[in-house]
Order: sequence, then structure tokens, then C-alpha cells
Amino acid sequence: MGRVSKQAATAGISAREVEVLNLVGEHRSNAEIGAQLFISVRTVETHVSSLLRKLEAPDRRALADLAAEINQSERTSQVLSGLPSPLNPFIGRAQERTELRDAVRAHRQVTAVGPGGVGKTRLALAVAADLAGDFADGVWFVNLVPVTDPAMVGSAVAAAIGVGELQGRSIDDSVLAALADRRSLLVLDNCEHLSDGVAPFVERLLARSPHVRVLTTSRARLTVPFEWVYSVPPLSLEGHGDAGGHGDAGSPDAVALFIDRATAVGWTVEAEHMDQVADVCRKLDGVALAIELAAARLPALGLDGLVAGLSDHLRLLVGGYRADDRHRSVRAMLDWSQALLTGDDLTLLQRVSVFVSPFTASAAAEVAGFSPLEPGQVVDGLARLADQSLLSVGPSAGGTRYRALETIRQYGAEQLAAAGVLAAARARHLRWCLAIAKELAEEPEPTTGAWRATFDAAADDFRAALSWAAEQAGRRPDAHHLALSLAHLAFTRNLASESQQRYEQAAALTDVPAAAAAALRCAANVAACRMRGDDAYRLWLAAADVAQRAGDTAAAARDLAMATTTYFRKFGTFTQLPPRDEATALLTRARELAGDDAAAQATVALADCSARGYAFFAEQAERTMAASEMTALAERAVELARRLDDPLAECAALHALIGAQRRAGDICAAAATARRRVELLDSVPVTPATADELIDALLIATATSIGVGDLPSARRWGRQLRDLPVLAGVGHVATSRLLMADALAGHATEVIAASGRFLDAWTQAGCPRAPSFGPVAAAVTMIHGLRGDRAAQTTWRAIIDQLGVTAADRAGYSPTFDAIALLHHGQPTVALERLDVRDDEPNPWLTGILLHWHVALRAEAAVLAGHPDATHHLDAARPIVVGNPVAGAILDRAAALLDDDHESLIATATMFQTAGCPYQRARTLILAGHDTASTGQAALDNLGLTPVTGTS
Repeated sequence: MGRVSKQAATAGISAREVEVLNLVGEHRSNAEIGAQLFISVRTVETHVSSLLRKLEAPDRRALADLAAEINQSERTSQVLSGLPSPLNPFIGRAQERTELRDAVRAHRQVTAVGPGGVGKTRLALAVAADLAGDFADGVWFVNLVPVTDPAMVGSAVAAAIGVGELQGRSIDDSVLAALADRRSLLVLDNCEHLSDGVAPFVERLLARSPHVRVLTTSRARLTVPFEWVYSVPPLSLEGHGDAGGHGDAGSPDAVALFIDRATAVGWTVEAEHMDQVADVCRKLDGVALAIELAAARLPALGLDGLVAGLSDHLRLLVGGYRADDRHRSVRAMLDWSQALLTGDDLTLLQRVSVFVSPFTASAAAEVAGFSPLEPGQVVDGLARLADQSLLSVGPSAGGTRYRALETIRQYGAEQLAAAGVLAAARARHLRWCLAIAKELAEEPEPTTGAWRATFDAAADDFRAALSWAAEQAGRRPDAHHLALSLAHLAFTRNLASESQQRYEQAAALTDVPAAAAAALRCAANVAACRMRGDDAYRLWLAAADVAQRAGDTAAAARDLAMATTTYFRKFGTFTQLPPRDEATALLTRARELAGDDAAAQATVALADCSARGYAFFAEQAERTMAASEMTALAERAVELARRLDDPLAECAALHALIGAQRRAGDICAAAATARRRVELLDSVPVTPATADELIDALLIATATSIGVGDLPSARRWGRQLRDLPVLAGVGHVATSRLLMADALAGHATEVIAASGRFLDAWTQAGCPRAPSFGPVAAAVTMIHGLRGDRAAQTTWRAIIDQLGVTAADRAGYSPTFDAIALLHHGQPTVALERLDVRDDEPNPWLTGILLHWHVALRAEAAVLAGHPDATHHLDAARPIVVGNPVAGAILDRAAALLDDDHESLIATATMFQTAGCPYQRARTLILAGHDTASTGQAALDNLGLTPVTGTS
């Protein structure tokens, strides 16, 4: 079979078939492929048959050969996707290229060190491209120039490799999890200003990722024990280099580079001028950046003028005020470059050096447009600087942007400082950042692509301005304000980890207690959204401490009560839960401090409900309060919150009421309260506090809707939960409830697809123990049971074990899911045994959301099994399932089967259709037999399910 491009070969092939094709190319068996992709052997066989047909391969061996051929031809282009495309050819350095390539192959972490402008980045990119075939999972380039905070190294890597922050994990941990099993090369460029952040990040990465290698470029080594240092020399000035097809063959590398760049600007170097070119390269010490800038000046100065100018300026700095050998050549070149500028252009270049990211002309006008420059002069000046290669220029979503090289930025800042105007330039930059941050915060639709692009373009400048202002005693108020703005914007951009960090920073930057406490409360709410119970608890306590020291006892009471609520309501999100007595003591102290303050009383009442609810689910001996008393206590909390006219406080109190109603066994009341809670949040702006509440509200509303058989609402709210921006990339949380609703409705195709995303996200998170996801895994297991896929059932039962689900946990939902599959396959007696609960056994399902489903299915199983107590089970279930359309229809169907009432049996099919449960409708039609069975079977086929068995 001939060579086939990836585009042609994969035409019409699904993403899953591509995965199967790749594994066939690795000569994996169908069983091995199924185990790796978590699909059944039967499904693998279907995909292989489809691939044979689509690719016109005669047999599996030919298919494997084709896959290998495609993979080989495409591997290099795939792994190179993480590297920027060079704008001009790489010249020479054959020896250095080989040595550095060999070093990366031999050592886990290599640092290419050398002076600024020597060509470390281009050499690293060339070596990375050479090694593309060695790293099947990609080669990634991370430019650290815009990063000013060592703590943000992980964020920069995440942006480069396309990893988002995982729920309950920092961005660093999310990156480590994503790369844990990858065979990749990571190139970290320009590390010198971030060694305190790069070194620990790389050490953690290498410890967690045995197949990842790291190539860093820096002006100085990282000084860590696992580092292999490779010194990048200047370009060769003598002897015979390798022009790489450019310049004269055999020319020194420095000369070859000069000739290539001169040609690019339309200047031809004649043979008789080669000695002068070599002289220029020697005066520039073979520094690649200096040579490129020098060549760019040829059209304006000519070779003679270039030689003369360089000579004058080099002498000015050799052995002068900057004797550091690593910077002398680059500094000489920069002195010369800027000496050729007019006074206004030189001033402009110095002032725009405060920008750390590409900037627009309007931004430059605001920051640099002050005496002696007028704002109107800035645009023309930027164009002249770009023409002289002192600024690069390129398009962006927000318009044309300019960027100064890092060496020029640093040099400009030093010149500003020497002139005594650096603080003024940074102050204007800070003012610009505050204005842009304000515009972004006031944007009515902050989730658009344009908004995100604007924030992303300015974020590094925000961070740099904040870092500077935080160190200036007179700028702390501005720093506090910018930290608050950045915290809010980062949260909107789904950078929850940074949002929490900036809120905490804002608290530390103000001497106003009320402002500090407010920032700490926001930080606590963000931590709650991140499922970081320890952090939320700590931050609420810190806010209480600030408030109490300022004499605001009511605020301190609220904060202590919130810490208590966090402890009892979110105990599952703590990595190390403090002693329970500590939380109880906090509640007592909050009650003492609350006094007559209505808000404090309401918050304390809510905390009391949370504490008592926690005790209710602890050991039986601790249940000192009856369910009815707990309901009354929760209703009082709701009333106190409602008086505050605060939707968020009322929503929190409604959470306590839902819990009390569920404990009392009133699932319908709990569902109604849950709906009311979601509706109350519809009109509330999204903030860290409301986002945390909305996540919880949707989780509970979906669950209670499932409990009362309102599957359309459950699916609607499940989709809303899945699509919440704050849960982006956290599939195992975002899709959990929708999976359950779809499974009970019978939408098998949707469940299979979503369960793959759930599993991928949970695996990416490190497969944490999370018993609360047990019902989700049980629901997926049930769907595979309805499909007759025993291998997949076994896989998902193993996942339930990995989630840390105990037998007691499973007793609340597994019997229900198991019974649905057992009844589907005509095993009512076994189903009845699973659903039946003896008097001497615990009944955890009595307060579970599947109570209605449980008792209705038990009655039907008794009827189908011919059990003598079938009528009793029917009568006992009727009052329990009132208001549940699905459970009620199951009972009506069971009664019709018991009475052999065909007309009533058919009527229940319509009831299931109306209730949004197509699976039970199809099963009813099959149970009815006669001419409706084929219609029911067709409906099952459409849902992706196998035939019902054991029916007459």
C-alpha cells in the first residue's frame, strides 16, 4: 500500500477510531485495546471492521502497516506543533547543535547557558526540532520572558501545553498530572530572572514524569544537583564553519549569519568586503543578536559606516561601568543602536521598556506620551523603532502590537533609572494597568473571546506592575487595588488558583482592616470553589482575626461561623481535617460574638444546622436531635436569612433546609427547595461566593430531581452544571450528575460518550479517592449491563473500588441500578433479592435520593417473580412515591402486569414518555408484547441498548 497522508487516511474516521488505529499499529490485541481505551472487545472489533472498510485495507496486518506508516510520517509534524516557527533560517553551529542534542539525550535536564543575545534560544529550538522523533508526546516551548513572578512558572507551562487548572489542584499540580506519563521534551526559555521558580518546578516535574526531559536556556545555571550545564559559545569567528546552505560555504558561522541577514534586507556582500564583515563580527564578539541588528542597519549606514560606528561604541564600554563579560557585547551593541536614534525615539524606546508583553500604540501613547514626548508623536516613533529592528511588530486580535526584545527592555529600564525617571514611567504603566483592569471588570460580557484576548494580552503587565507597586511604600494603595482587580479578573478567566493568591496578596497590601478582611473572605470563597477546604477554613479564620482585632465583633462572628460551616459542610474537601472540637469551639465563640446583629445571627444559625447535620450522619449514638427538630432549625435559619434581603445568605440557608428535609425522608420537599435555590441564584451576579453556591445548588438540584423522577429538570440542570466555566476541564465533577440522569432515562449513547470524558478527567486528576462519585460509576455500570457488555461492567466495578466506595456507601444506590439491569435481562427473582432489605439490616437507602426508584422497582420485581407479597409491596410503595411520575408509572405498570390488564399496561408507556424516560417506555412496549414489541425494540436500538430478555 502506498504512502498516505494523515488527512487522506483519516477522512471520515472518528476520534475513537484514530485511537484504535494507533494501537493496531502498535500490534495490540483487541483485548489490550479495549482495556486501554475502557471499551469492550466487541466495540473494538466494530471499530477495526470500520477501519478496514474506510481505509480499504485487506486485513489487520495491512491495517497495522498503514497505521505505522501514517504515524511515522506524521510524528515529527505533530511533536513540532509545540514549537514556534522560525522567521528566518538557522545558520551554522553544527558542532554545538550536535553536542547539545547529545546532552539532552543523555541527561534529564540540561541548561544551555550564555550571555544575552548569544543565540541560546535559536540553538535550543533547532535541537528541539532535531529531537522531535524521540518524543512521541510532543516538544513544547515555553517563553518565560513575560513572566515576572517565580510562582507563575507553572502557569506559563500550562498555557503552552494547553492544560487548564483541575478542580481541587493548583495549576502546577495540574501540569505535573498532565505530563506524568508523557514522553515529551519541555523547552523553558529565558529562565535567568525566575530561577527561584524554575528550579523547584523542574525538580518536581522530573520526579513525577520519568519520560520527560527539560532543556532550559538561561544566562546563569540553575545551580541544582540534577542539572547538566552546556555553555553556548559565541558564533565561530575563525576557521571553517557550516553555513548550512547560506553564505559562502566554509565561512565562519558569525560571517555566514551576517551575510544571510544582510541578504534579507536587500544588501549584497561582495567578495572584496568579506574582511570587513569578519571585522564587524569580531567587534561584536560573535553575539548572534548583535550581528543580526548590525546587518539590519546596512541599508542606512553602509558597511564602512557600520564598522566605524561599532568601533566607537565598543571602546566606550569595554572595562567600563558594566564589566560583566556576559553583557558587554550586547550592551555595546545596544549603546550603538540607541546612539543612532533621535532624542525622542531614544526616549520612547526607553519608556516602552516598562511593558513586559506586546503592546498597542494607544497603550504606548498613554504610558510614554509625556514631556518631552507628546502622545501624537508616539505612533510615528514606534514605526521608526520597528524599522530599525528595535521593536518587533505583528498583528493580534486587539490590533497591531509591538514588542521589545528582553535585552533591550532591560537596557532601557537601566537607562531610565540612571536618568531618574524610571519611577515616573512605572507609575504611568501602573496607572494604565489600573485603567485597563477597570475596563475589563466593567465589561458586561466578560466571557467573550475578545474579553479573554484583552485580558491575556495585559495579564503579564498587570503582574509586573503589581510586583513593582507592592515594593513601593507610597504605592501600596494602588497595589492593593490592582491586586483586587487582578484577583477578580483571574477568577473570571477561570484562573482560580491565581485569583485566590491575589486576594490574599491584596489583604496583605492594605492597612485598612475592613478591606483586608473583605479580601480574605473573597479568597476563602475562591478556595471553596477550588475544593480546597483547608485553605477556605484557614482564610475564614484569618478574616475573623482581622475583624476581631479591629473591633468588628459582628463581622468576626460571621467569619467564625463561616469557618464552622466550611468544616461541617465541606469536610470532604480537606486534606487534613482539624479536630472536631476545634470547629465546635469556633461555633460557640461565634454565637458569643454575634450579639444582636441580624446577619451574624443568620450565619450562626446556618453553621449550627451544618454542625447538627454532620452529627446526624455520624454514629447513631450522636443523633441527639430528631429529623423534625432539624427541619425546624433549618427553617429558622432560612427565615433569618430572608430578613437580610441577601439572596446568597438565603441560598446557603436553603441548603441546610434541603438536608433536613432529606433526613426526614421528604424527598419531594427537598426537590422543591432545591429548585427554589437554583432559581434564586439565576439573577445573582457570578462572584467567587455565588459560583461556589451555584455549583452546590446545581449538584443538589440535579440529584433531588432524579430522586423525584423529574428527569427533564435533572438533565437540564446537569447540562448547566457541565457547562459552568468555573468547572471547565473538570469533567469528573462537571459531568457527574448529568451521567446519572441520562443513565436512568436510558440515553446509553450519551452516557458512553460522557463516561469517557468523566474517566479521562478523573484519571488526569490523579485518580483521587472520591466515594461521592460512586453513584455515577454505578449508573455507568448499569448502562453497560443493559448493553450486555460484561467486560465494560467489570471495568467500571473496578473503578468503583478505586473511588474508595465502601459496602455501606453502595447500599444506598447499587441495588437500584443493579435491579434495572437484572429486570432488563429477565431476572426478577435476583432483582428482588438485591432490593429486599430485612428488618435486622441497616437501611441507608431510606434517606437516599433513589428511595422512590427502589421501592417501585421492588414492587415490580415481586410481581414479575410471582412473589406472594407482590400486592403488599405495591400497596406499601404507593404513598412513598406520590409526586414521582417515573416511580408512579413503574407501579402502574407492575399493577397492570399483575392484573393482566393490557390496556392499562400500554397506557403506562405514554406516562414514561411524558416523564422523559424513553428506556422505561421502550421496556413497557416490549413487556406488552403483541404488535408493540417491535416498536419497543426499535426504541431500544435507537438508545443504543440490547433487547430485553425473559419476556413473553
